Amino acid sequence: MNDYGSDTDSEYTNYWRDWFISSRGNEYFCDIDEEYLTDRFNLTGLNTEVQYYTYALDLVTDVFDVDCEDEMREQIEKSARHLYGLVHARYITTNRGMNKMIEKYKKGDFGKCPRVHCEGQTLLPMGQHDTANVSAVKLYCARCEDLYNPKSNRHAAIDGAYFGTSFHNLLFQMFPQLLPPRSQKRYEPKIYGFRVHAAATLARWQNLEKDDMKGRLGEQGLDTGFEEEEREDELDDGEGEEELGQDGIDDMFEGVRA
Repeated sequence: MNDYGSDTDSEYTNYWRDWFISSRGNEYFCDIDEEYLTDRFNLTGLNTEVQYYTYALDLVTDVFDVDCEDEMREQIEKSARHLYGLVHARYITTNRGMNKMIEKYKKGDFGKCPRVHCEGQTLLPMGQHDTANVSAVKLYCARCEDLYNPKSNRHAAIDGAYFGTSFHNLLFQMFPQLLPPRSQKRYEPKIYGFRVHAAATLARWQNLEKDDMKGRLGEQGLDTGFEEEEREDELDDGEGEEELGQDGIDDMFEGVRA
């Protein structure tokens, strides 16, 4: 904003999209072509989702020229950002919009995968829902095919609907050469250089899950289905203690006889 050297509303609105794109926290967005924004077909249905839709569109397209109070102006500004985000989700599925996002993807503007075995694979923003105000934007790694939260709080506050659920999949369908090979490397737990036996790990996990389930069923006052097994375990433990006790007595008498 300082680069524009303007204090008046008319001069301010002449650069609204440039200001929005260059603002901190909006690095994930690309610049939407004015032709796309002024084509009413591309905005179908958004008038019901955005408050002060007409004013917001005028602000985004640089034709807003209405004197209003600061509070009203703030509401229109908020609506303009929301409108731009919703249009952005549609724009980046077009060829031109996708090419702009590819440039940012190649430069690593969306960050790199934090997973060690992905070796710095660049990420793509995506939404888990196409409806606004449901969930925040996530970052998709095409190498491990997993999702991550943005590191910056500013980015983590962006609505996921501004990128949609289809963009990242469409991009790799249209540009398969950008799809990295899937990561085959996995962390392998070891103790003193020896691999932890998979069966032992599985058995420990199964026992923990069983104990957890028994606890939850017990809290609800329901039969666990393991009562017979528990009684057998108790009998086995008792017999083992008796055998151990008899052996101990015999050892004592042998010591006395000696």
